[in-house]
Amino acid sequence: MKTLLIAILAALISWSGQDFAAAAEKPNILFIFADDWGWGDLSCHDHPYVKTPNIDRLAKGGTDFHRFTVASGVCSPSRTAVMTGHFPARYNIDGHFAWVPSNAKRGMPDWLSPKAPLLPRMLQGGGYRTAHFGKWHLANNMIPDSPVPGIYGYDAYGAFNCAGEQMPVHEDSEHANAFIEKTVAEGKPFFINLWIHEPHTPFHTVPKYEWRFRDMENPADAIYASVLSHADDRIGEVLDKLDELKIADNTLVVFSSDNGPARAGTPNGELKLNYDTATGAGWGINAAKGITGGRKGYKGALFEGGVGVPFIARWPGKIAAGAIDDSSLISAVDLLPTFCEVAGVELPDGYSPDGLSQVSVLKGEARAERTKPLFWKMGAPWPAQKSKPNHWVAYAVVDKKWKLVVNKDDSYHELYDIAADTYEKTDLKEKHPDVVKDLQKKLEDWKATLPAKPTGDVFSAERSELQ
Repeated sequence: MKTLLIAILAALISWSGQDFAAAAEKPNILFIFADDWGWGDLSCHDHPYVKTPNIDRLAKGGTDFHRFTVASGVCSPSRTAVMTGHFPARYNIDGHFAWVPSNAKRGMPDWLSPKAPLLPRMLQGGGYRTAHFGKWHLANNMIPDSPVPGIYGYDAYGAFNCAGEQMPVHEDSEHANAFIEKTVAEGKPFFINLWIHEPHTPFHTVPKYEWRFRDMENPADAIYASVLSHADDRIGEVLDKLDELKIADNTLVVFSSDNGPARAGTPNGELKLNYDTATGAGWGINAAKGITGGRKGYKGALFEGGVGVPFIARWPGKIAAGAIDDSSLISAVDLLPTFCEVAGVELPDGYSPDGLSQVSVLKGEARAERTKPLFWKMGAPWPAQKSKPNHWVAYAVVDKKWKLVVNKDDSYHELYDIAADTYEKTDLKEKHPDVVKDLQKKLEDWKATLPAKPTGDVFSAERSELQ
C-alpha cells in the first residue's frame, strides 16, 4: 500500500511539474489599445512633432502593419469587436455608450452583455491570468447598475467609463506592472488589456510633459504632444518591466487604437477646460490635433481615416523585427481568434467568430487575401454635413481588394480599390458596376442576419422610467 501511495504521489508531482512547465511556455499577451490615436500620431509614422520613442521601440523590435482596421469609427462598438470577435452590429452596438435615454433613442443596449462570447473568459479557461486596466466604455459610469469589468472574465481590473470607482487615468501602467509581477511570481501566463485614455478628450496634461513642449508656438500642438508623450512613457514603463523580469521574449505585445483621431469642429478654436465625469478636468476638443497619415475622414467616419489605425506587434523570435507589412488586411474582429491561437486555447463549441486568426500573418508566413468579408454599420447623417464631408457613410463592406461605402438609405454609394487606393481618392463605381452589385448583395445578406433590437439582460433599471 505504501509503495502504491508513493507511486501516486510521484505521478502527481510529475503531472504538476509538466502542467507548470506548459503554463510557463504559454506566451503572455499585452494588448495596448489607445483612444482616438491617429495613424499618423507616431514619430515612426513621421509625425512632425509628436515623439513616441517607446512605441517606436515596439516597431523596431516588431512589425508595423499598415492595413489594420477597427470595426467602427467610434469607441464602444470598436471595443465590442475586440472582446467578442464579432461585428458590433450583432449586439446593436452602433455608437458609444452614453446615458440611458441616449442609448434608448439610438436602439442600443446599455452595456455589452456579460453572456456574450468574451476573449478574457476564453483565455481564463486556458489557464491565463487576465486583467483590464484603463478605459472600459462597454457601459458607462453614468449607468450605476451596469456590470463592472470583473464580471467579464478578468481576475483583476482598474477602469474608468464603467460603474463603480473610477481609476485615475494615469495609473494604468502602475497597476499593469503590479499584476505582471504577481502573475510571474505565480508561474502563470497573463493577458492584459491596457486600454489607455490618450489622446481622448479631456486632455489631462501635467507639468512634466507640458515642460517638454514649452517651446512650441501653438498651445494646442503642445497640449496634444504632451499627452501623447505621457502615454508613450507609461507604455515604456510596462515594456521596461517585461525586460526587468526577463519575459519580453515570451510576450506578444500589440499596440493599436480604437478609432481614428478626433478633430475640432472649429479649426484653431479657443482652448477651454472641460470636465468629464469619469476622468476629471482637462483641455477640450480644440486641442485635438491628431492626423491620419493622409487617410480620408476622422473619428466617427467609416472611411480609412476613421477606421484605419496603428497596429504594431512585437514577439521576439516569432514576429520579424523592424519590418513593415503594407498589404495584409487585418481587422479588430481577428484579434480574438488570433490571441486564442497564440495562447493555445480552442474556441468554444458553437462559437463562430466574424474574424480569422492572423497568427501566420503576424509571423510573416502568409500575406493572403481575406476569405471573409468585413462589414461596418454606424449612425451617419445624409446628406453629408459641410463641417464633416466624409462622415456620411452608414454601411461599408470590404471583400478582397474592394471597399463599398453606402449612405443610410442606400441611395448613394462609392467604390474603391482599397488595396491600391488607401486614401480613397478614386471612386470606381461607374467602371465596375458588377463589383458594386456583388458587394451590395453581400451587404444586404449581412444586414439580414442582424437583430432588429437588443435583447437580454442589457438594460438599466432606468429604462422603466422612460416609458
